Amino acid sequence: MNSSPLDNPLYYLVNFQQVLAWITLRYDDLLDQQERRFIEAFARLPVSAQGLLVRMVMRKGVLFRASKLDYAELGDTLLAVQPLLELGWIDVEPALDLQQVFGLLRKDELADCFKAHPIKGAQRKSQWLEQLLPVHSQAQPLACWYPQLDDQVLSLTIMPVCDRLRLLYFGNLHQQWSEFVLADLGVYRYETVDFSQDSRGIVCRADIDVCLQLHACREALELGEVLADLAERALAIDTDNAWLRMRRNKLLFHIGQQAERLQDWPLALAVYAGCDYPGARSRRIRVLERSAEYSQAMVLLELARSAPESDAEVQHLQRVLPRLQRKLGLTVERRTKAREPVRIDLNLPPEPGLSVEHLAGRHLAEEGASVHYVENTLINSLFGLLCWPAIFAPLPGAFFHPFHTGPSDLHSPDFHARRMPLFDACLAALDSDAWQAIIRDHYRSKFGLQSPFVFWNVLTPELLELALLCLPAEHLRQWFQRLLQDIKANRAGMPDLIQFYPDQRRYRMIEVKGPGDRLQDNQLRWLEFCASHDMPVQVCYVQWALNADEYVQRAADAIPVMEGTLQTPCLS
Repeated sequence: MNSSPLDNPLYYLVNFQQVLAWITLRYDDLLDQQERRFIEAFARLPVSAQGLLVRMVMRKGVLFRASKLDYAELGDTLLAVQPLLELGWIDVEPALDLQQVFGLLRKDELADCFKAHPIKGAQRKSQWLEQLLPVHSQAQPLACWYPQLDDQVLSLTIMPVCDRLRLLYFGNLHQQWSEFVLADLGVYRYETVDFSQDSRGIVCRADIDVCLQLHACREALELGEVLADLAERALAIDTDNAWLRMRRNKLLFHIGQQAERLQDWPLALAVYAGCDYPGARSRRIRVLERSAEYSQAMVLLELARSAPESDAEVQHLQRVLPRLQRKLGLTVERRTKAREPVRIDLNLPPEPGLSVEHLAGRHLAEEGASVHYVENTLINSLFGLLCWPAIFAPLPGAFFHPFHTGPSDLHSPDFHARRMPLFDACLAALDSDAWQAIIRDHYRSKFGLQSPFVFWNVLTPELLELALLCLPAEHLRQWFQRLLQDIKANRAGMPDLIQFYPDQRRYRMIEVKGPGDRLQDNQLRWLEFCASHDMPVQVCYVQWALNADEYVQRAADAIPVMEGTLQTPCLS
């Protein structure tokens, strides 16, 4: 029987050591002296001190009560911490402000500490803190705040170094060290990527500084700092790194959205003007319209119409155009009516525990053809299998460590452009019968590996073979090319069901809508796309079939009592 890494009580230390080894191997030329000294000194520490430091690094914040750092595998905490104190990585007498004291102490301890200012009734800690702030503004060690407490506070002073190392490993600072643990437990399996110096997203020391600046701006946005100041900081960030420029543009896009929420139209326009993130142009048009700058909005709209960036933008422009034309006194263009998909109407009895999609699928399967509930899983999975080499190509900024589900730039606007020759080579297999063999081979050789596209739990061998038999290569090509136009938007919105007719080597896809449900924008775009390419897609509208007693009861619930008499409809 194979043992789990968790059988080793120091599994987290082993993981951290692997991270440091990976960083040293991959980024040795980018490390500064402080980071190098940390890695070298860490390796010389006793195991108990290493383990304690990693435990603290993996927890939230930088302040810890010694009594809360009790780990059997590390022994006495105060003994384990001594080598860390000598290195200056931990401070045992940090100056604490009142808010930090409130974060460290329990309510009963606070009541004892601040006897001179007792809690009033059922007052919350936050209310009490607000009252005490004007009285206690000076930061001081815990022993000065609460001399009678038999405990110590340990402050992790080395955290900025650890954060920079975490940035190098993950390529971001929103992922935590604890995320590395799952990868090493055998819970997930990952594709092996060929890492090289040329595949690094962070290529120079200045890139680390830019990453830290972007992260600080994102945190400031979440904390609600003055938006104009934040926008100025973000706009001033400059980099030659294409991967970081895209992250900067994404940050600016979010700042612009926040400016819109605050109805600060001039700020929103200024931010969007300095941002070429997908959707920013549509947002600018929207803000200009809100600002009653209709002429400027129309100029930008016409520019967008001449070269739309996505189907989503086209859809937005179609909705804005008539409004702007009316505001400007122009002739309103007649909008081309979308094709109406073939409609199926069903009356089905509801069943507890079964979704409307599964009920419709079961009913349609009674026709004798195989029906599968696939929604967004089947087409994405076939795309992921055929284009596996392009998706997992080790381009700069795509992969930072060996445990990626997919490339980090998956939703970047240039995801396809950067890999265009690779995707062209994959899609070229659809020109012959080779595509089926490639998909089958990747299904066997990659089975179970993490992928942003392949849904192994849905794509059974039976479903795969039916798809290979019944789906035309040209339809696959059209679907895949549309996916590549806008991965984030187009990987969703596909029809719920697929029905195969293997004897005739054909299929039909069916979007299911229950009572009161309506088609969403991304679904409308997919239906229009399929109709424009003569793909068999239909929309099934389900109404609940009721027996006579249920019908009478529901009608009774809906009709008010008049003069004490219950009015019920006559059933035909």
